[in-house]
This record gives sequence, structure tokens and C-alpha cells, in this order.
Amino acid sequence: MRVLATGTTGQLVTSLIEVAARSRDIELITIGRPEFDLTRPIPMREAIIAARPDIVISAAAYTAVDRAEDEPALAHAVNVAGAACVAEAATRLGVSVIHLSTDYVFSGDDRTPRREDDETRPRTVYGATKVEGEKAVASITARHIILRTSWVYSPFGTNFVKTMLRLAASRERLSVVSDQYGNPTSALDLAAAVLLIATHPRQDCFGTYHLTGTGESNWSGFARHVFAASRLNGGPSAIVEDIAAADFPTKARRPRDSRLCTDKFQKIFGWRLAAWEPSTETVVARILASGRAIAKATDVHGTARKLRG
Repeated sequence: MRVLATGTTGQLVTSLIEVAARSRDIELITIGRPEFDLTRPIPMREAIIAARPDIVISAAAYTAVDRAEDEPALAHAVNVAGAACVAEAATRLGVSVIHLSTDYVFSGDDRTPRREDDETRPRTVYGATKVEGEKAVASITARHIILRTSWVYSPFGTNFVKTMLRLAASRERLSVVSDQYGNPTSALDLAAAVLLIATHPRQDCFGTYHLTGTGESNWSGFARHVFAASRLNGGPSAIVEDIAAADFPTKARRPRDSRLCTDKFQKIFGWRLAAWEPSTETVVARILASGRAIAKATDVHGTARKLRG
């Protein structure tokens, strides 16, 4: 089966490449920068059509949450117009599209895990463009599966787990936000689920779903588990001190509660992602084994931004 994913270096796409390599039945094609750019929709659309995939995974996105507040036009070009061009290509080919979205489509002010039909009330430019992107995809093709996820981490790219390990290499104590909650999600687990959907298409399952790691945490609890796993592997560790989100102001407001309810996905697809704790332990072990995590820590201002995810 020919599966095409947009993007070439993101956490999910890199994980898709690794997971797809284990299957003889999947031919994974990835397209993205520098050859193709979602801000130039016509070449991207034509490249997807020329590849003639059996299904399209729309994974590429503008994800710089703070920078989006100053670059709303660019965020819109990628997350809305770019997503629309991918859906248009899938429609021209007569195939389905799996579109990745985010917990940032919600305000984060509610105190219960969000369900798929709850009202979206984004508080950031990034979140607003992802909502618009979802609507664009759904309006272009009925053959869509929109997957909202949260707190993604992996052995690849830049993410909270790798940042914690890097900072712990040079600091004995770290202040980490304790009043924001969510579902840590391994990109490797997410990729396995996405490919399961892609390779076992069903005509009765189109729509919007939430898909995250099983279980929940706050950022400081997540950090403590990262360090516990790191110590078991002989890696760096630090004492975590709880701090309020208000003490680390950022340009874009982070959701206070990012928890997503995944019951719908489990009911329809019979699949639930692994608990976040063992998945985190697996990722930490891989990062430490690769040696990529331990580098010079960022400056204090950069640290303040990253400790919130």
C-alpha cells in the first residue's frame, strides 16, 4: 500500500518512517521542504497527485506556538491553506486523508477531558489556524479522519523529554510548571495507530477523533518520570520544583487543561495507545543510547519557555 505523508523531519513523520519500515505491506512516501513547501500549495498539490498514493497523511504543520502570534499570515498559509491543498489532492485522487491536529483547538479552561464534539475555543493564533485547517479539510472531502493529539514527544526533533534531559546535564534543580495538565503522547505510538488506520480503511469511520497516550500528568510530574527513567539508564537527573504557569509568561497562552477523551477512537477502531509512563521510559532509553539529548543547556530565558512544553 502506498502511503504518502506530508513533512520530512517532524516527530510524527520520522516515527512513521521507522514504523512503516517494519512492514512489507507499506510503501511510505514523504514529501516536504525544501523540495515542496505548504506555503506554495499548487506545487505541493501536484506533487501529491503525481505520487499516486492510496491514502494521504497530512502531518506537516506550522507548530511554533509563540512565533505564530507574530506570524499569523504564515501560520494560516501552512495550517489552513496548506492543509486545504493536501485535502484537494486527496480528493482529486479519490483517496482518504488523515489530518493531524492538536489540543490547542480548545481553550484549556475546562476541567474535564475534551470530547470531539465539544466547542472549540482556541486562545492562540496557532490553535485558531488548526481549527480553520480542520474545517477546510472537512469541507473539501468527506473522506477525512482528523486526529487531535497532545504533548507529543519522541527520540527525534525537539520536545519536552529531550529538553529535560539536556537541562539536567548542567543543572541540579529545575522549576517546571505544575498547574497545566495533559496527555503525554509518544510519536512512535501515535505513528503505529495512524498506519493502522491508513492500511485498514473503513468507509464508516470518517470524522474527528482524539488520540493520545493513555493516562494524564502535569508538566512537573512528566519531568519527574523522565528523570526517574533516566536514572535507571545512567542518565542525567534533576530535582523538580513545582512552579505556577503564571511565573513563566509566554507570548501565546498555553491551555491550562489539555486532556483529551479518547473513548470514541477506542470504540470505533478498537485501539488505545499505551500508557504514557512506559512509553516515556522507552523513549528516554533510546535518547540516552543515541547520545543526542545531552548538549549545552539553553539560556535562562529559553529555559523558561521550554519548561512549559
